[in-house]
Amino acid sequence: MSFLLLLTFPFSLYGQGTYVFAGTFNRDKQKEGIVVYKLDTISGKLTKISSVYGILNPSYIAIGSDSNYLYACTETQTQGSGYINSFRFIAETGTLCLLNRRKTSGDNPVYLSTSKNNKFLLCTNYTESGLDIFPLLADGQLDDRSQTFLYKEGSHATERQNRSHCHSVIFSPGANYILIPDLGADIIRSYRFLESAQAPVDTTCYQEQMASPASGPRHICFHPDGKSVYCVEEIGGSLSHYAYREGSLRLIERVMLHEGAHGDYNSADIHVSADGKFLYASNRGTENNLVIFAIESDGKLRRVGFQPTLGNHPRMFAITPDGSFLIVANQLSNNIVVFRRNKINGKLKPVRQKIKIENPSCIQTQVY
Repeated sequence: MSFLLLLTFPFSLYGQGTYVFAGTFNRDKQKEGIVVYKLDTISGKLTKISSVYGILNPSYIAIGSDSNYLYACTETQTQGSGYINSFRFIAETGTLCLLNRRKTSGDNPVYLSTSKNNKFLLCTNYTESGLDIFPLLADGQLDDRSQTFLYKEGSHATERQNRSHCHSVIFSPGANYILIPDLGADIIRSYRFLESAQAPVDTTCYQEQMASPASGPRHICFHPDGKSVYCVEEIGGSLSHYAYREGSLRLIERVMLHEGAHGDYNSADIHVSADGKFLYASNRGTENNLVIFAIESDGKLRRVGFQPTLGNHPRMFAITPDGSFLIVANQLSNNIVVFRRNKINGKLKPVRQKIKIENPSCIQTQVY
């Protein structure tokens, strides 16, 4: 296992509070990989608490279901490689302790989700595309892979779709199904998930929802009521709203994520506020903004407006657990921006603070 160094900053800010975890494309193990901040929930100010070195390109991180453990995709965009690292988070010191790592079945792991009772970690690989299932031990460590699914088909609608590219995996609200958007194949796959089984992904209960050709489904999220699923489409620049029932999807509407057509959309991340009233999605490339939708009582979307992210390439963002702030990782401008959320109209106002960090790619938040 490669050497890993933890750097802690001299602030007396540890213990209970809201922590923010930033993953990066650091490109070099000698540079910061994961950075831990503490959020002032009154001012919105972020204070750096600790950093993890010695890992390469921890581009996506996920917080375990019991919050004590954190998992990171590493060696993303590194040919012939791809790992998942497990960490224990020590809130008393604000630090991450490396536990172990496991090899993924394909290159470029890009997304992680943990099961309801923290018994399994699911990983999607963008290159040599597929889904990996890792059992989790009681101490948070990763066990050997128990299931692997590889997908070959693409949609051939664009050059980027010559093969499968799974980009995320999400549990249904009841955690009895998983959904896997495939950007390369224009498909959202669905499996029943049985957490009590040794092989939890049930291949006898499998469904496919075809997305629009050349849409490139990337990230999805559920409405809190569990009746609606929203999918951001990276290539097509649209958002598809589906009715959901027991692993099955039915298209309700498809709305544009942009003010006008320009053909270079590069849409990325998507989240619904915990109260189910607003939906946010990020647009990279030409626009570099967040689009804000109000969610009507029937789940349909009404566009509220756009908010520039004050940076370049907003790859991912997160809404804090109390819904008061939205935090964006602007990868190519090397900065993180905190916005205060208006819970009544959904609009965003930037906090007056500049957070410099090299190539931030992922943001996660958690209260301890």
